[in-house]
Formats: sequence, C-alpha cells, structure tokens
Amino acid sequence: MEASDKESFTVPHVENDSQWETFLQEILAKAERLAFSIEQLDETQLFAVFDHEKYGNYYRNILGVIEHTQYHLGQIALLKKMI
Repeated sequence: MEASDKESFTVPHVENDSQWETFLQEILAKAERLAFSIEQLDETQLFAVFDHEKYGNYYRNILGVIEHTQYHLGQIALLKKMI
C-alpha cells in the first residue's frame, strides 16, 4: 500500500448549489457502499490482518476511519459556530 498526502482529498471545484448537491450525493453513495461492505464482514474477517501485520486488523482500521471522520466533523462544527 502506497499513498501520498497530495492525493488524500482531491475534489472537483464546486461553483454552484447543483454541483454541491451532486458532490454530496456521490459522497453519501460511497458511504453507503462502505457501510454495506463492512456489514458483509464476518467476525473472522473483521479481526484478520489488514494487508500486512504492521497495519493491524480490519476492525482497527475501520474504527480508525470512523474516529478520523468524527474528528473532522468536530472541526466542521467549530467552524460553523465561528461563522
């Protein structure tokens, strides 16, 4: 697995409400697909090694994604209050 920070959040430029709604629907559809995929994992798969031992198991990685998302949602909430 190789990744780069420069590729971590590339999104199209949003210029109007219609583009925002389209983008939002795409994000929600991806979240639904992720949730469905996670639901398909049985307990054995959930605690199996994720790619390499150094990355832990699927459960820990899924939990990490959830925690990271909550962190950013908190940032958004604070920014909204500031605005």
